[in-house]
Amino acid sequence: MRMNTFKTFLLLGALSAILVSIGGAMGPGAMTVFVALALAMNFGAWFWSDRVVLRMHGAQPLDAAEAPELHGMVRELAARAGIPTPRLYLVDDAQPNAFATGRNPEHGVVAVTTGLLRLLPRQEVRGVIAHEIAHIANRDILVASVAAAMAAAVSFVGNALQFSALFGGTQSSDEEGGSPVGALVMAIVAPIAATLVQLGISRSREYMADELGARLAGDPESLARALERLHQGTALIPSEAARPATASLFIVNPFAGAGGLTRLFSTHPPMEDRVARLRALARAPRAFAA
Repeated sequence: MRMNTFKTFLLLGALSAILVSIGGAMGPGAMTVFVALALAMNFGAWFWSDRVVLRMHGAQPLDAAEAPELHGMVRELAARAGIPTPRLYLVDDAQPNAFATGRNPEHGVVAVTTGLLRLLPRQEVRGVIAHEIAHIANRDILVASVAAAMAAAVSFVGNALQFSALFGGTQSSDEEGGSPVGALVMAIVAPIAATLVQLGISRSREYMADELGARLAGDPESLARALERLHQGTALIPSEAARPATASLFIVNPFAGAGGLTRLFSTHPPMEDRVARLRALARAPRAFAA
């Protein structure tokens, strides 16, 4: 827990530095504005990152009457993990996927897509839920949620500055001593830098959630099959809800079917490695027996 808190503060500092650097490139006047913006974003990301993430994906609460079996899975696996039962949300997206968010287990949320419920059999859905419960139990959802919220904000600011530069909006920064070219370069580089910061905290947490999720479900093979099916699904079915800034939250990369830089900067470890680790765990049943 202490390590994840340290990572969160480090992450907030790194992404804040990116914002302040944009302000510095635009000039002294803009620096003050961007320092204030960074402070406001830090506060908001810490306390409301889960709400921001859910709203970005159009997630809606899933009532127990609508999905009693799914709610039963969540209650059972949360009890196994020794955490409060997370709230359950549904994302209307044909791509099969899922993510967890919340600043601590008391505010945990598990969100699944309609595509996941439609394409995966029950036992594999249970494996996916166990993986997301593991993220909450490992207390790494705050780090990932803050990363997603801050990266989304940095990307938004960068895109706004690019748009402004195209229409001469950086002329004032030149009068204040800033460089319009420097501001434009920072606006382009900042979203990439925010993604690279996310890479440092995303990959190892997936391995840990895979292992703990397999132990909670008592079925590493079902989780391995689910990952394979989800990986194929994300390659074939484009997501209408996912955003590059929040890709690290999902159990599998929602942009697996994309090429170029999006694939190069994947926030997830190689799928074949994850599946191989789970199948190795399945061959040693004593290691995960409940």
